[in-house]
Amino acid sequence: MNHPAVSYPREAGTPVSHLPFSPAVQVGDLIFVSGQASVDLTGKIVTDTFEGEFRRSIENLRAVLETSGSDLAHVVKTHNFVREPEDVAKFNELYREYFTAPYPARTTICKCLGSNLKFEMDCIAVPKDG
Repeated sequence: MNHPAVSYPREAGTPVSHLPFSPAVQVGDLIFVSGQASVDLTGKIVTDTFEGEFRRSIENLRAVLETSGSDLAHVVKTHNFVREPEDVAKFNELYREYFTAPYPARTTICKCLGSNLKFEMDCIAVPKDG
């Protein structure tokens, strides 16, 4: 039985984590990006307003996607973690800045992050040339 190739795209300039996971794993034509939060390139958490943390998280996601040969326009599914339910309206507003119709499939979960993060996002994407 033929199995699709598995690769772990990684380049300098993408955020690192001290936790045991890869930033992205590509299996065939699917790219699975691990949760990206408001961290700097060394993995240190950068606390900010909800908007600030959202923007840093999605820029980290964009960097990992680019390393993997993809971009936000090729995201097919997002999983979103919003600490405070009152931030969901702002989340939807900001989300529309980065994703346009037809939107990726999406799951959003609230009240799930510790006190040190306000937002985190992971995704599934396809390559730009795929």
